[in-house]
Amino acid sequence: MNNLTMSVTEPAPVYIPSTIKNIGLLNRSLASNKNKPLDDIDKILSMEGKNLDMDGAKYTIQGAKDAFEKDEQFNSIKMVSSDKIENPGMGIFPSALPWETINNLCQENNLDAIVTLSFYDTDANVSYKTRTVEQLNLLGIKIPMIEHEATISTNIKAGFRIYDNLNKVILDEIVTNQWITSVGKGINPLKAIGAINGRKELLLQTSTKIGEDYVSRTYPFKIRVTREYYVKGTENFEIAKRRAQTGDWDGAAELWEKEVHNPKGKIASRACYNMAIINEINGDLEAAMTWASKAYTDYEDKNALRYLNILKNRQNQNLQLQEQAK
Repeated sequence: MNNLTMSVTEPAPVYIPSTIKNIGLLNRSLASNKNKPLDDIDKILSMEGKNLDMDGAKYTIQGAKDAFEKDEQFNSIKMVSSDKIENPGMGIFPSALPWETINNLCQENNLDAIVTLSFYDTDANVSYKTRTVEQLNLLGIKIPMIEHEATISTNIKAGFRIYDNLNKVILDEIVTNQWITSVGKGINPLKAIGAINGRKELLLQTSTKIGEDYVSRTYPFKIRVTREYYVKGTENFEIAKRRAQTGDWDGAAELWEKEVHNPKGKIASRACYNMAIINEINGDLEAAMTWASKAYTDYEDKNALRYLNILKNRQNQNLQLQEQAK
């Protein structure tokens, strides 16, 4: 058997019903006042810069807002806020908000659903290493010096939830992790850390991308899949193989179809199996399942049974895609 690859469309990991037209975005990541002292200690232990988490969270929620606004399904995307919502801070994914709270926010802002940035937290790890380098002194003489190199690896963690207020269902909740790395060099450890430029800028850019990538979970996406097809058995199979290798799949199918009634069961089963392949390539899953089923039921081709299950799964996914497109 030879392999081929094809592109198929997968349903969105998170399905937002077409009845939802107005979405609010809530930044719930800031620690509530009663938890703020503990959160401040966490910031020191995590080597966070001033307002780093606050700014990163703002860029994350803005990235999500910008991405949602590109989707024609929605009429309005707006930021919402509430001082009544508690948050533990310290990078803890808080429990879901009560539906009463969600409903009140939706009524106040004319919304159908709310997407929350439930938490946002950064943790930094610093590593050092030294090496001997040669530098010119004032007299132009090379002298050995110890160079310190500091590497700060920052883990950006963000948690999201989507509340469908129309159906009172949480459509999604997920925690994401993203690492960024910054490197600085100097004549001592402090100078090395001070030489790290652009860490915050990189963090803000990455935070924006985190928000955008989260919204992409609500879109169908394409993947490449691998399929196997038979290439040996008769001269027609050999010629069909060469046609397939040149991209002439319809020409290959003409020859496979001639073998579906071959008196030899093995040849006929291979031809039926390959006819299932060409129909999937052409987007006709019903015909593909019919041919794969025939290859298994009439000729006991176990490859066809495995392929039939794959096709059934694809058909179910297509039904989900059709539902998402409504």
